[in-house]
Amino acid sequence: MDFTRGSIPPKLFRFSLPILLANLLQASMQLVNGLWVGNLLGSEAFAAVTVGTTLLVVVLAFVLGMNNATLTIFAQLRGAGDGRAIDAYLGGFVLILGVLSLIVGVAGHAFAESLLVVLNTPAPIMEEARGYLQVSFLGTVFLVGYNFIGTMLRAFGDSRTPLYFVLLATVLAAIITPLLIVGRGMGVNGAAWAVVLAQAAAFLYSLWYLARSSGRYRLRPQRPKFAQLRTILELGIPSGVQMIVIYAGMTVILSLVNAFGADVVAGFGAAQRLDSIILLPAIALGTAVNAMAAQNIGAGQWGRVEQISRVGVLHNVGVMTAIAVVLLVWAEPLVRLFIRDEGSVAFGVSYLRTIALFYPFLGLNFIFNGVVRGSGAMVQVLALNIISLWILRVPLAYWMASLYGERGIALGMGIGFLLSSLFSAAYYRWGGWRDRQLFRESSAPAGPG
Repeated sequence: MDFTRGSIPPKLFRFSLPILLANLLQASMQLVNGLWVGNLLGSEAFAAVTVGTTLLVVVLAFVLGMNNATLTIFAQLRGAGDGRAIDAYLGGFVLILGVLSLIVGVAGHAFAESLLVVLNTPAPIMEEARGYLQVSFLGTVFLVGYNFIGTMLRAFGDSRTPLYFVLLATVLAAIITPLLIVGRGMGVNGAAWAVVLAQAAAFLYSLWYLARSSGRYRLRPQRPKFAQLRTILELGIPSGVQMIVIYAGMTVILSLVNAFGADVVAGFGAAQRLDSIILLPAIALGTAVNAMAAQNIGAGQWGRVEQISRVGVLHNVGVMTAIAVVLLVWAEPLVRLFIRDEGSVAFGVSYLRTIALFYPFLGLNFIFNGVVRGSGAMVQVLALNIISLWILRVPLAYWMASLYGERGIALGMGIGFLLSSLFSAAYYRWGGWRDRQLFRESSAPAGPG
């Protein structure tokens, strides 16, 4: 899909819808996994998977963040029509991400227990969380691999094909999980193996798809030239650190939750599973405006970049407000899908109903930061995320928890969403991201001046 021409609203809808569905399926993989664990093995096993999944995402954050940089690079090259540079950057990314994913997978497997100790994991769930985490790290290469191919295709305007990769992984995980948990008697480890096997199948399918593409995508590892390596690292490192900042902040909040006991951990885990699905429309819109803005920046069409921003904001406010209203009404039955202990349910419902009020503000962060990211201003987006999490959200969550107990956690996080959206909007309006030139070795268009 070419985003440098045509009406923006229908293209945003047609492009973001498969991204939303793919993200929904990706989240559903963990959601269904959690449903099987919670209902077949109980609240303690569910809490172990919650802690293990959170730590897994934190440790993988840098590699997945590096992968996110591919969207901006390839979308700008697509807008500029530079096919030769696309081939060169593909080889460089394959080499860098392949090596990083192997290193992180091996190190994560080796130090899983130490990571859980740092997180103050409750003793009753320590053993199951360690097993789940160690097995999950074995799938690092598969997870990073099919996500990279999907991100690359979206940068070129194809959001439908990556949907099929995720669909395969989700369906397989849903089928295999109960077979391994109960049929093979593997418990929590069976849930982890189910996800790893599903991700491996999705990666192999994505490779098969590329092989059928008549050589259109040359996915062969090669050492990048210095200028290309510099661009990859200038975008990839801040993007990777940004993911660490985001998920490390979430881990610190989880550590705060752990201090209130297993009931609150289970309730928070259920709320987070739902939260990960509820925010998907905002994430999909943020990804879509990132790719759309980047293509137009690469083509030097800055007027369309402003139009993309306005359309993205309007869509976000409408969708996230509607979702918040629905959640205020049906929070309790949704939480009970995962857990049944009354104390855990009460906290999960309270958390969701409080934080739902602030969802539209969080969505604005995705839109404004997505457009800024499309210019390649990754360091600036990193700074905005540091402000959002470490200056606003984490301190406010701790402060409100000290005043109101566990019920203050959601209030502090929500106020952080609101304040951080003001920072993102201010930088979008007055910041210098429009002057960023991504490919200094080429004649790519600079900002509007």
